[in-house]
Amino acid sequence: MLKIGLTGGIGSGKSTVAKLFRFLGAEVYSADTEAKELMNINPYLRKEISLLFGEEAYVAGVLNSVFIASIVFSNPSLLEKLNSIVHPVVREDFFEWAKIRSENAYVIQEAAILFESGFASFFDYNILVKAPLDIRIERVMNRDKVHKSDVEKRINQQFSDKKKTELSDFQIDNSGFELLIPQVLELHNKFVSLQEF
Repeated sequence: MLKIGLTGGIGSGKSTVAKLFRFLGAEVYSADTEAKELMNINPYLRKEISLLFGEEAYVAGVLNSVFIASIVFSNPSLLEKLNSIVHPVVREDFFEWAKIRSENAYVIQEAAILFESGFASFFDYNILVKAPLDIRIERVMNRDKVHKSDVEKRINQQFSDKKKTELSDFQIDNSGFELLIPQVLELHNKFVSLQEF
């Protein structure tokens, strides 16, 4: 079974691409969604996050993600500390998840900071979803109802597309000028055929 990493800068459309892979029958582990879930249910993460951010980290037993995001996106060292606590637990959870799907030709992990976290090296191939910066900013502003400067802060925490392109094995163009489905289908067929040998 191949393990595929799927990433892209905020607003690039990696979640849309993940949905297309799911439609083709691939199983996709969303690192961001699972991380949020684990931060709510994993006793070790709850303890460490509470130590790092204080009692405001959880409200009525639920992760106060708005509070934490408001701090970490303007404090790189605190973001790094949070990531160093969360990433190893998510990594372990992904491998457990993948183990019970070993009959599949391939599985995908969708992650916003695949390269930044150092996790990309655990995958057989890594896919980067790309879109022009102005389109990405507009998408996030419309989706999250946030100001441009908030989106730019988050973008500045991630590697540039140029750097990610150098690190990725495949790229998917989600600028709106290329059809997405044929690009995803081509990669799906490639991964399936690689496992037939």
